[in-house]
Amino acid sequence: MPRYKLTIEYDGTPFNGWQSQADGKAVQDALSRAVEGFCGEKVTVFGAGRTDSGVHALGQVAHIDIEKEAAPDTVRDAINYHLRGVPVAVLSAEEVSTEFDARFSAVRRHYFYRIVNRRAPLTVDKSKAWLVHVPLDADAMHAAAQALIGKHDFTTFRSAHCQSRSPVKTLDEVTVSRYGEDIEIICRARSFLHNQVRSIVGSLKLVGEGKWTKADMARALEAADRSACGPVAPPDGLYLFQVDYD
Repeated sequence: MPRYKLTIEYDGTPFNGWQSQADGKAVQDALSRAVEGFCGEKVTVFGAGRTDSGVHALGQVAHIDIEKEAAPDTVRDAINYHLRGVPVAVLSAEEVSTEFDARFSAVRRHYFYRIVNRRAPLTVDKSKAWLVHVPLDADAMHAAAQALIGKHDFTTFRSAHCQSRSPVKTLDEVTVSRYGEDIEIICRARSFLHNQVRSIVGSLKLVGEGKWTKADMARALEAADRSACGPVAPPDGLYLFQVDYD
């Protein structure tokens, strides 16, 4: 039975997240229906990460096992045919070893968060970025973010509903850059806790506003207490854009 690695892009706005839901309104559900439409088989689409409701992806990775053998490009095009009208697209398909697992074989995940920092409302970017009206100091945000680099107990930046066995994670990189009205926050790590990136972004916004300092960010981390976290950023601006494998 061949296994295929799929690289997937989606607009998370109309979905209840990645993970399959009873109402069938998850990205995983849409893909499963499309695969069944292609090959007539009910399969589970195993993803590299479980993005929340409203979160987008430019490079989500998944794998499927199907009995029907087909060229990878055929798999990609056939699934996309059955995704017509749904804001999900398979960018590429690749036949891989059955030892490959989209989730457990991943060695690094890359997220970016987009803030639009302006007074005017969003139009084409509505639901694709977080609109922040007050001026933000991106340099101060970047400096404060460096306090989070490394292996730490990230309880402060972890959802109360997180199912991870441990709050200890190693954050390899957090960078904050401004491009005109856009502020882009990139986070890279092997794995993340539930709501970790959005919690970090919400706290960095306080730094950008001048309400927190780098020392405040460090103290929030050291507190290992969810109540020490700033407001959680909305899902609109968050994108899973790359997953790395050996």
